[in-house]
Amino acid sequence: MMERNIGFKERRYIEELRILTKATALDCVIDERFERIIYVIKKGDMGLAIGKKGENIRRMQNVLGKRIEMVEYAEDPHEFLTNIFRPVEIHSIQKDPGTGALLVTIEKKSELGTAIGKKGANIEKARLLMRKFWGAELGEIRIGDETQ
Repeated sequence: MMERNIGFKERRYIEELRILTKATALDCVIDERFERIIYVIKKGDMGLAIGKKGENIRRMQNVLGKRIEMVEYAEDPHEFLTNIFRPVEIHSIQKDPGTGALLVTIEKKSELGTAIGKKGANIEKARLLMRKFWGAELGEIRIGDETQ
């Protein structure tokens, strides 16, 4: 894992989450482009963070006036990437021998839209987080049997 600097604003958002939900965020990314805050939640704290039927996320959105997204942290970069793309099922993650970028293969073609997200929001989230936590670049998303 890389050494991350957490800025003042991010610390404030992390503290706000702790106060409102009792959950611990290891980090958060303020994504201006998609007007959202992406929290990286300590493993096991996801239920606390989200709250019953997502009520904590709604409360946080009201308090902070931005869209809130949450990803559960994992020690393993592949598991972390799988968490970022949840509920989309990841078939495999490979390193492109040429570029070193991570190539993500998903199970179902029908989930490609979800994996990429509206205007690319989901893939952008994966890019931001993988870069910040692992210094890894994300390549393209492919579908199951398209490899050869």
